[in-house]
Amino acid sequence: MIRKLDLYIVKKFLGTFFFSIALIISIAIVFDFSENVDEFLEKNAPTKAIIFDYYFNFIPYFANLFSPLFIFISVIFFTSKMASNTEIIAILASGISFKRMLMPYLFCAILLGLLSFYLNNFLIPSTNKARLDFYYTYVDDPYKNKERDIHIQLSPNNYAYLESYSTLTDIGVQFSLEQFDDEGKLRYKLQGDFIKWDTTKNLWTVQNYYERRINGVKEHIDRGLNKDTLINLKPYDFKRRDADVEMLDYYELNNEIEKEKFKGSRKVVFYEIEKYKRYAFPFASIILTFIGVALASRKVRGGIGLHLGLGLAISFSYIMFMKVSQTFATNGGMHPMIANWIPNALYSVLAIYLLKKAPK
Repeated sequence: MIRKLDLYIVKKFLGTFFFSIALIISIAIVFDFSENVDEFLEKNAPTKAIIFDYYFNFIPYFANLFSPLFIFISVIFFTSKMASNTEIIAILASGISFKRMLMPYLFCAILLGLLSFYLNNFLIPSTNKARLDFYYTYVDDPYKNKERDIHIQLSPNNYAYLESYSTLTDIGVQFSLEQFDDEGKLRYKLQGDFIKWDTTKNLWTVQNYYERRINGVKEHIDRGLNKDTLINLKPYDFKRRDADVEMLDYYELNNEIEKEKFKGSRKVVFYEIEKYKRYAFPFASIILTFIGVALASRKVRGGIGLHLGLGLAISFSYIMFMKVSQTFATNGGMHPMIANWIPNALYSVLAIYLLKKAPK
């Protein structure tokens, strides 16, 4: 049954959370504007675009990014205040068990976790398109592709290679295209010193090319200065930044992962980290909520200040640990799903331990 106590805690939980989020977003917008105002003026960014394309879409992104942190701080703040006012002692003395008192906390954590899942997978990717387009146009410097020795699978039997690619000129260096038959034998090879995208023809031009056609024991060789070729590759494929994954919704992200796996792209790991992070992130709301209740429900001499200090230390350690584990996935070969779920698993153990030690 829903009690007045449940409504009281829910009101305290959600009210403190949304107030703290609104406060920190206001501060973040002020700092971000002061940092980027010179870029806005130098590149003549329209005022309407600054407000609606950038900052209006900045709000949900920033709010969701730090939502577990502020859920934790909100729980610590209002629960420790209840403890210092002996409200929790009165609740437990009235016959309500500690587990029963956790129910409204759990309800709010699940509600905010589901909201985070929806924002991560559906709403924020669409708002990020406008925000990042604005950022790339008026704030960030032109993107430079720094990859070397780029190998791409274009189709089941077609492979392309470039030593490097310039996103500023749309020119690739030391290009080669190889086609194999079903038995794995080379049937066609095209090499060139450079490959350049022709914007008028919407195809690639290979310069100083060397072409081989192999048919059994017969081989035809052709050379020339320029050769137009149409392959399953576009300049955009070389211009995608790591942050572009934030513009993909749930379905687009899964489709993109399959495409990149087929091509043998190095970006697969970044996309999979983003995918599993979107699953693991909402559970952090529940885990940190329980840790916050367990820490703040005991009345101590240090009061709210001590609880907030412990809360900030644990929340920042959680964020740092998540970043470290994602680095292992990026550079150490750890599976992205394991990397994203390790922090949740370890802090779940911490939450269970603290709940057992919490006052009953």
